[in-house]
Amino acid sequence: MREVLPELMQWWEQGHSVGVGTVVATFRSAPRPPGASMLVGPEGTAVGSVSGGCVEGAVYESAQEVVESGRPQFHRYGISDDDAMSVGLTCGGILDVWVEVMDRETFPELGEIAADVEAGRPVAVATVIEHPDEAWLGRRMLVRPDQEPTGTLGSARVDAAVRDDALGQLALGHNATLGYGPDGERRGEGMRVFVWAFAPPPRMLVFGAIDFAAAVARVGDFLGYRVTVCDARPVFATRTRFPAADEVVVDWPHRYLAAEEEAGRIDGRTVIAVLTHDPKFDVPLLEVALRLPEVGYIGAMGSRRTHDDREARLREVGVTGEELARLRSPIGLDLGARTPEETAISIAAEFVAERWGGSGRPLAGRAGRIHQSGGEGVVAKGVTPDAVVASMSQITLS
Repeated sequence: MREVLPELMQWWEQGHSVGVGTVVATFRSAPRPPGASMLVGPEGTAVGSVSGGCVEGAVYESAQEVVESGRPQFHRYGISDDDAMSVGLTCGGILDVWVEVMDRETFPELGEIAADVEAGRPVAVATVIEHPDEAWLGRRMLVRPDQEPTGTLGSARVDAAVRDDALGQLALGHNATLGYGPDGERRGEGMRVFVWAFAPPPRMLVFGAIDFAAAVARVGDFLGYRVTVCDARPVFATRTRFPAADEVVVDWPHRYLAAEEEAGRIDGRTVIAVLTHDPKFDVPLLEVALRLPEVGYIGAMGSRRTHDDREARLREVGVTGEELARLRSPIGLDLGARTPEETAISIAAEFVAERWGGSGRPLAGRAGRIHQSGGEGVVAKGVTPDAVVASMSQITLS
């Protein structure tokens, strides 16, 4: 949707009705990801793509029908279709496409969403795309961090369930189709909700090009972070050693972090993992990190002796006790981890708990709801499948 939003907004502001086809789920080698959209506007003008050309003709016709009837449509396209070469995917993949009409009457909140996107404010749009009761189809709810949702999907129960999950998708910047029972039951089926998450993925900055960093980068990539590995030593900071990282930077860590902050690329979701345990890197880096106005998590690797020495050095350069309280060191939860991979899971478990306000204790020992609101700026706990995987990291206990 993001790539066609300018054209959609232009037609919306002019009062036109626009047919919008959106990829809501993909399987195997489908060419476009969830969230890719195609518009059919006034005079049959087409903008965007859902498949790179394979099924655009069929979606175009469906969009025209939807504008005419006002009733949304759901289609699944794949190579197994009887008329595969005309409306199927020659690449062999399968994709689900939701087609609806958008105009000032059916989507009055679109202007607010466009303003949020332009300003870089995270917002999620949840839309019912499958339900036993057709009256539910097309209902929308807008979800923003630290705010009550706008709109309803049909009941308080489903609104609460989808809000929790949409916030999780929004935190990761991922579009997704989520499944529930007809009234939002988590163990059920019959209703599917597509979540547009208009937010960039959160960042993970890993400082120190060591073996543990490679494992942390892999876990960060799995959890949906945009991962950067930074080290001042070019012989270690190479793409070959860190294939899971989105970028590998050769620079002094403190200088790189200060530049990223000045450029506005650090926010409250950013994870900083300092793995060098070398004072000449750690102290100037942490001096910068602990004074950042916004950052989600700061952790530093090292023994307790290393931590005590590091803390003393930081105090010598003027870091206050309040600033030091933001540091998680030694890094990670106590899982009894030994290998780089187990250590990476313990680190991920800690920053997932930090992000959502989790306790880090086994869920089996807790009473009440698993997903709860609470804490300043905390709106859900472990609400995405990947976060749940991270919470299962207790299995590495030895």
